Amino acid sequence: MKKLLPLFCILGAAAQPAFAANNLNNLQALAQADFRALSEDLGSALSYKPLTPAEPLGVTGFDMGIEVTSTKMTKSEQAWKTATGGSGISNIYVPKLHIAKGLPLDIDVAAFYSVIPTTNIKLVGAELRYAVLPGGVATPAVAIRGSYTKLSGVDQLAFNTKGMDVSISKGFAMFTPYAGIGQVWVSSTANTGNLAGESFTQGKVFAGLNMNLGVTNIVLEGDKTGGTESYGVKLGFRF
Repeated sequence: MKKLLPLFCILGAAAQPAFAANNLNNLQALAQADFRALSEDLGSALSYKPLTPAEPLGVTGFDMGIEVTSTKMTKSEQAWKTATGGSGISNIYVPKLHIAKGLPLDIDVAAFYSVIPTTNIKLVGAELRYAVLPGGVATPAVAIRGSYTKLSGVDQLAFNTKGMDVSISKGFAMFTPYAGIGQVWVSSTANTGNLAGESFTQGKVFAGLNMNLGVTNIVLEGDKTGGTESYGVKLGFRF
């Protein structure tokens, strides 16, 4: 874990320019339609990204690493510019420190923490996953997952997401491709008095590849939530 922390800081520093001078502190300047567009893109960017195959870790298993996801602001680039009083952005980069632990009965729990350096933007998330089929030499693993994320540090915005998905994976030597489909529920409330809260659902599909290189584990994942694309990479240890 100590080796991962410096790398997490490097990823945070690399992602930070996307948020520099872009704090969400001018939401009252948005029209309702713009706030909805911003909320939809934030739902896509800040909802839970698993970056893990469906197979369970087992009672002694751990999966820990640092990751970063990039999400296109396809619906709200101009709204972001207005809400921050800064410049528009085309992508949001979110670095995370992620850890998962295997439990009995093919259940896994996981959580992540994200903070963007030099800003007050923070994000936490957690998941509970159950492998309906744990998988084997000739059979794939199938899992169902419930997840939750919550944004903090932004006085003008109360924001969280809840998610449910089903995923499948099958290992081949050191490679384990996986894919899944699910639903995300977004709750977004501007604490400014002139905007109505937004609550809505977004469809979700994702696919990725877990590569276990012995000491190091690498995951690549593509995600499409609410029609908006995200791409993520995780570097860490899985055993």
